Amino acid sequence: MTAKVQPQLISRFLRAMNSVYGPFDRLTPAQATTWTPPPMAEGHRGRYLWTDAFGVLNLLTLGVLTSNALYTTLAARLVDTVHDTLGRTRDGARRLPGASDTHPLAGGLRIGKEDEEDDPGGDGDGQYHHYLTIWMFALNRMAHATGERRYNDLAVELAKAIHPRFVRDRDSARPRMYWKMSIDLSRPMVLSEGNLDPIDGYVVFSLLQRDHEGDKSVLAQEIDEYRRILETKWRRYVSDDPLDLGMTLWTAHWFDGEETWATELSRRARMCLRALHEEEKYFDAPTRYRLAFREFGTCLGARCLASKLAGGAGTVAGDADEKAYWEAFVEKVLGVWVPSVDSDPPLVPEKLQPITMVMYATAMIPGAFQKGFFGETAQ
Repeated sequence: MTAKVQPQLISRFLRAMNSVYGPFDRLTPAQATTWTPPPMAEGHRGRYLWTDAFGVLNLLTLGVLTSNALYTTLAARLVDTVHDTLGRTRDGARRLPGASDTHPLAGGLRIGKEDEEDDPGGDGDGQYHHYLTIWMFALNRMAHATGERRYNDLAVELAKAIHPRFVRDRDSARPRMYWKMSIDLSRPMVLSEGNLDPIDGYVVFSLLQRDHEGDKSVLAQEIDEYRRILETKWRRYVSDDPLDLGMTLWTAHWFDGEETWATELSRRARMCLRALHEEEKYFDAPTRYRLAFREFGTCLGARCLASKLAGGAGTVAGDADEKAYWEAFVEKVLGVWVPSVDSDPPLVPEKLQPITMVMYATAMIPGAFQKGFFGETAQ
């Protein structure tokens, strides 16, 4: 169930999205069906997987809040464009190895980095697990918004394709993960394990399996492997990274109150974020030492937390004060950046503008990122 959102907030949300993908709000329904998302200032061939995942989810949010199917159509067009760009080799000549027109995600999806994967700077193209899981989540939400199971099926296809490439020692008590793989998924590019990758995997793969209309154990093996890694990590979770903390709160909120690890991980992330705010005074530092989009990720997690504290089963005394604290925190953080991001055009470095503006929109209205937005209930 969706809460009432003020029209002026929707207007700011729409303006942020238009700065990246627009102008699109005056398209007719017929024009929307043939809309081609404009190339962004960031990303190879104008597409970047993380940013476009937020773009899809924000368009779905607009569709629900305005009761206008136009935005859902645009989300579908953006999905197809990403699959046809990042699901292909960098020259665009062919699908990634293992994929086909029938199974476009069987080879994964590129990050969309502008540099070649073996660029000496070490920040070239490839595949990131956490980008792939956020895209799977976007596809899952597409299935909820449209009622078309094919989107969740595509997410499962992607999950099946990438999991055995990123996860190693799968039969051991504690499997391991790679953080980054090559474009063709044949070799690891970064050997270390991402802090949130197994948590993202467990949550997103669980959501995909819940919504699968056929085999309700379609991802059972993969979920079990993520759980084995997860069980070794959540009790020791500590972070002072604002984006990491925000995305942890977002990920955990899907199972907070249902599974012990998620409830405790959420508690630990809250403690770390409070310390970063109150003791380290991170959010009082001059903005020249900070990045807006990372703090918009923090706001996403804090908003999901505040929403959970707003009521429902499990609400306890003191939650009202905690909710007020996080709502004030979000307003403080957003307030610092509003003068630059609400300017026309936004006063943001060109290459950072797309990721900054889509995450700003999400920080204002999490919408499709939130549990229950499409009416789903705990299972």
